[in-house]
Amino acid sequence: MSIATYLKKHTEALVKDVGIEAACEATGKSKATLGRYYSDSDEHDDRFMPIDVVAALEASSRFPHVTSALADLRGITLSYDGEKRNATSTGVNQDVVALAQRFGMLMAEYNQAIGDGKITVNEAKRLLRETLAIQQVLLEMKLNLEEEAS
Repeated sequence: MSIATYLKKHTEALVKDVGIEAACEATGKSKATLGRYYSDSDEHDDRFMPIDVVAALEASSRFPHVTSALADLRGITLSYDGEKRNATSTGVNQDVVALAQRFGMLMAEYNQAIGDGKITVNEAKRLLRETLAIQQVLLEMKLNLEEEAS
């Protein structure tokens, strides 16, 4: 997968995370314009979402999809600022339980997806969502472990 394709897939995930209508409202962009940013058609190959639009959308998304993709491309691991978390974790024990639950959901999605021997695009997207949820739990766990170690 090319860098451009990788970024466009994460741009699409960001817009869909926020919701197309809410994304239009937050950015002042039309549905068509937002769609062009993640379109894989040849005519939109060179079109990418401006960084201020990414920032506006990631402010209201559940996960920083594009920022995470950029970090992945550089081999960088992100961690969340403790002051900006939506829910406060009660510690590592809760994180381990959440991780086990999320892993169970990932395996259930995988089992369902591979049932016919082929993973479709929609199934891959569901697997990606579960993988991202596991990543979020691991980041929360990392923060809790760092807190306990200091």
